[in-house]
Amino acid sequence: MGQSSFFNELLTSIAERGRSFADFGKTRTRDRSAADIIDMCHALLTGKGEASGIALALEILTSYTSLTDGEKTLFFEALGEDFSVSQHDTLGAAQAYLNNPTPEHLINLSAAAEPKRLELLRRLNQAPDATLSLVKMRADLLNRITVAPALKPIDHDFVSIFGSWFNRGFLELRRIDWQTPASILEKIIEHEAVHSLDGWDDLRSRIDPPDRHLYGFFHPRLNDEPLIFVEIALCDRIVDSIDTILSEKREHTDPSAATVAIFYSISNCQDGLKGIPLGSFLIKQVVEDLRHRFKGLRTFSTLSPLPSFRNWLNRQIELQGEIEDSGLRQVLAQLEQESWWLDEQLSRHIARQLLPLAAHFLCNARDSAGRIVDPVARFHLGNGARLERLNWNADTGADGLRKSCGVMVNYLYDLDEIERNHEQFASTGLVNAAQSVKRLTRMVSDTISEPTHDEDSTRQTEWPRAGQALQL
Repeated sequence: MGQSSFFNELLTSIAERGRSFADFGKTRTRDRSAADIIDMCHALLTGKGEASGIALALEILTSYTSLTDGEKTLFFEALGEDFSVSQHDTLGAAQAYLNNPTPEHLINLSAAAEPKRLELLRRLNQAPDATLSLVKMRADLLNRITVAPALKPIDHDFVSIFGSWFNRGFLELRRIDWQTPASILEKIIEHEAVHSLDGWDDLRSRIDPPDRHLYGFFHPRLNDEPLIFVEIALCDRIVDSIDTILSEKREHTDPSAATVAIFYSISNCQDGLKGIPLGSFLIKQVVEDLRHRFKGLRTFSTLSPLPSFRNWLNRQIELQGEIEDSGLRQVLAQLEQESWWLDEQLSRHIARQLLPLAAHFLCNARDSAGRIVDPVARFHLGNGARLERLNWNADTGADGLRKSCGVMVNYLYDLDEIERNHEQFASTGLVNAAQSVKRLTRMVSDTISEPTHDEDSTRQTEWPRAGQALQL
């Protein structure tokens, strides 16, 4: 029996014994309203008994799952109103500290300034399987915040406490292969978010060959629920097309001869852990494991999509934004033609228009908060990677064309430069990009104008064929 299973059985046993001491009210679990559960939350915070507290926490979490969507919204609204900071207590503690700044008064001020929700979450986490229940509860909360921004302080508390519960020291790295229990493999198929898996055979082709690897993070309180996972291909070069990795007819690399590890998919399994920095830990830990196992590996790169690129282009036209429209509407219309990427002349024409824009988008485009627009770019650049190369027609699947216009990116993790790049990006927002990408960004002012098609113009820039990387 695993340590987590033993711990959950112990908590369940204590909860059963505690039921006789806890006051659940007269309403049956499945009939409880949000108000009933909030009353139980107040009782949990004021209770003193350990066994009754565990039983009450379990009853609250179980009852919550039976609420309708509307009742869940009422529950979160009550969490915001009833379990916030006491303004009176906080002002009093602050004034006492200002009058006499002793360590004791500082402790009192810190306690007064902490929302009651944090202690409620800690006590709820006493119940069996409570951590996963609270992760799912936060997923419900996130679905409501876009239309109810007043709930944001509640999410701040979830993020604060999850940051402690899911820090790097508690995470367990596991390699997932064909011998992994089917219950875990099913979750990998379900949650693959970048390049969808078409059943068991497709999964096996990604994890069974010796040059393909998959790693995931697990948490001791979540049993066999993966938190996040990453897929890696061992290669002899930095690849420029996802078909090179996923095709059934692909060539395999002898792992002992591999020099490059390509991270081509990273997927979160728990919506409730959005914003908790698991991915950066995962990549760095996997790099260390791969370096230890395969001594020939020298280069660590991604092959990543640009999931916000097409939307950004559309938005530029709608708002007449930083990119002028001369010809861009026509190019986007050409992307609607069936199998346009198979027409080499048309593909080159579109590449002349879109690749410089993609470089500009990744290096310079910012959202209203001043952040890089593309979430994948923001993730890898924030981890200390370098924007190494843009690849044309690298993903001609339906999703890749719809979101990224078929473009994919190599982000290079240079182990000697990661920390420096991270510090530079965090402090200044400056994107560390290869010279070939920088040259593309300088072409943006000219790229929208209709290109010429004479022989001299074609020689100036060797535009890529389908599936090739851009070489300038």
